[in-house]
Amino acid sequence: MDRVLVLDFGSQYNQLIARRVRELKVYSEIVPHDIKAEQVLARGAKALILSGGPASVRQDRAPVPDSEIYNLGIPVLGICYGMQVTTQILGGKVAGGHSREYGHAQLIPTRPNRLLAGLPDRTQVWMSHGDTVTALPPGFITVGKTSSIAHAAFGDEARRIYGVQFHPEVEHTLQGRQVLSNFLFKIAGCEPSWTMGAFIREKTREIRKLVGNEKVLC
Repeated sequence: MDRVLVLDFGSQYNQLIARRVRELKVYSEIVPHDIKAEQVLARGAKALILSGGPASVRQDRAPVPDSEIYNLGIPVLGICYGMQVTTQILGGKVAGGHSREYGHAQLIPTRPNRLLAGLPDRTQVWMSHGDTVTALPPGFITVGKTSSIAHAAFGDEARRIYGVQFHPEVEHTLQGRQVLSNFLFKIAGCEPSWTMGAFIREKTREIRKLVGNEKVLC
């Protein structure tokens, strides 16, 4: 069973990100944002998704992931804050905007890439952020923009590390399911084989084997 880890940076959408992955029949778990790289390997993660969050990467003591997760060879998708913290750790620049951007925007793919494959020339996305990426890390290219953001989506296709400033997990992003599907299947190579029914049956067998003839109090 393929496993995707969602790193929790405090977003109100964390549970929704995990749910969207499961709706695409890939198992997902929410884990602390500072999970260690060796723990990621121990859990057998097929891909990582870094959530959004209320903090600014420009603040003191802003939450950051273990930088070694980017060296594991595992595909990474940063969403909103997850994109910004990825930028900062890997050598790009993030700046504060003149005001927070909250609401609909029109995403324009700027060049062929796996993350935005199949999207129309212009599509509605949902934004909720104050900071923006102003300079890309080495090795990254811009793959999507809006009228106000030059780097609304980027990627290092060789390392399979991507970021989007918008929120693909919400219904207001019309092609969000396609973006997540592209990441899971075209980039990470996940298999859509997980279902809740199968998960319940598997866990029931595990519990029965563990408990044996003993009694359990829930």
